[in-house]
Amino acid sequence: MTKIKAATAAFQTPMPMTMTTPAAPRELLEALFRTAVAAAHPSQCLPPNLPEPPARGRLIVLAAGKAAGSMTEAAEAHYLARLPPERLSGIAVTRHGYGRPTRHIAMVEAGHPVPDEAGLNGTEQALALAQAAGADDLVLVLLSGGASANWIAPAAGITLAEKQAVTRALLRSGAAIGDMNTLRKHLSRIKGGRLARLAYPAPLATLAISDVPGDDPTVIGSGPTVPDPTTLEDARAIARRFRLELPAAVAQALDNPANETPKPGDRAFARLTYRIVARPADALKAAQAKAVAAGYECVVLGDRLQGEARDIAAEHARLARQLSAQGRPTVILSGGELTVTLRGQGRGGPNQEYSLALAIHLAGAQGISALAADSDGTDGGSGRPDDPAGAFVDPTTVARAKAGGLDPAAFLADNDSTGFFNAIGDLFIPGPTYTNVTDFRTIVVDRPSA
Repeated sequence: MTKIKAATAAFQTPMPMTMTTPAAPRELLEALFRTAVAAAHPSQCLPPNLPEPPARGRLIVLAAGKAAGSMTEAAEAHYLARLPPERLSGIAVTRHGYGRPTRHIAMVEAGHPVPDEAGLNGTEQALALAQAAGADDLVLVLLSGGASANWIAPAAGITLAEKQAVTRALLRSGAAIGDMNTLRKHLSRIKGGRLARLAYPAPLATLAISDVPGDDPTVIGSGPTVPDPTTLEDARAIARRFRLELPAAVAQALDNPANETPKPGDRAFARLTYRIVARPADALKAAQAKAVAAGYECVVLGDRLQGEARDIAAEHARLARQLSAQGRPTVILSGGELTVTLRGQGRGGPNQEYSLALAIHLAGAQGISALAADSDGTDGGSGRPDDPAGAFVDPTTVARAKAGGLDPAAFLADNDSTGFFNAIGDLFIPGPTYTNVTDFRTIVVDRPSA
């Protein structure tokens, strides 16, 4: 995903200073987050969309991404009530810490955002299952954000270490998710429609949870089951635009016509069905209803916001100040994938960087509190399941930091939002949510207290 992970060092246990975020705004902010997440959880959105099992053949479940564990858990329970176990097989590859208990389908936990050996082995098993599928079988692909890292199958001539190097370069570059996946699709044996080509002639059904702006199936998980409109030349142009230092084998692969992806009209897609079962818009709609029920006006800025986290934060701070000046109790909601172009040596993802920049631009404005967090439960950090998802902001954020000798602007310049919010005790650490639809940002504007 495009959520830039500044560094892999683990954060320390928070050491709160004397002032803390007021309880009521923080409780509302967290309630809005959890409402949004619940609306997109596989236990709710997946069962009504599961296809009928094949009449004669096997049902082969292949899942990848941060929701792969919970999607597989729900699908397995559904089908074991309808099929004998010998007609059900499959494998799920999810992020470390995001696995769920299953009785029959294998569960693999793997690296994210940087792929690892476990992901490579799990992907090879998924490819073998797809290739063994017959015309009477059904291949059911359960896809969610994070699949691009979890399903790792380097193109011929490229090592895992070289794919890891490309991933790290992309994460540092500030590239948007579409650009990242265009490059990754042309360096893979599973992405960009190649899984569908391998499974043919078996019918293939994909159920996806979208985490990308616009819900484009060619971008979700790097589109392993759909035709790819991008080209090798597009991938080379992205490498040039972001001045990526690519390993020699990777550069050669991008010049090799054999690594072009299957396009619309390829017979591999003749028996394909594709359905998105949860979208960022669904999560925001649920949070909006919660905010209105709590007595607030609601301004929804959309689920497709993109751009530098600190720049978007500046815009949102201006809007929040305007609404505050009008005396309008309002909740501002937004989703989408923001980016961080790394210039410093600190730690943190776009939600934490957004929160730090927002706090600076609000400069203690009374009555305004905020939470920005990744709906999957982690934003930046070491790739551990207990990494922060984001951070809280309130009117005392900057004052508390300065009272402790911290300079918020210096932390922002060093891309060290995790270090900043860790020091004042305002990291948000919910743990894995087992779904992944969007970065979730909410700003609560109350009337300033007298």
